[in-house]
Amino acid sequence: MRTRIITLAAVAALSMGAVACTEAETEQAEADAAVAADQAGDVAAQAGEVIEAGAMKAARAVEDGAGAAADKLEENQAEAAAEGRPGAVNPATDQRVPAN
Repeated sequence: MRTRIITLAAVAALSMGAVACTEAETEQAEADAAVAADQAGDVAAQAGEVIEAGAMKAARAVEDGAGAAADKLEENQAEAAAEGRPGAVNPATDQRVPAN
């Protein structure tokens, strides 16, 4: 009977040691997860900045392209209005050349 009590006490001590170890591991895992979450947030913020910078460059390119196209169209309309082509609009006066 005494051997049985000692065996049960040893098993209980080992179980409590395993629980304590598990709790320490759990706390460490939670701390590691918190650090990883912070790092993931930083990486996400950096990725957002990179995406935003790319979008800004693309928008500028579109704006520059649209501006160049508008300038060319304005030149074409000024030339057509100066030649008196019906339907052309003089960009300087915003008046349309009448149809004959």
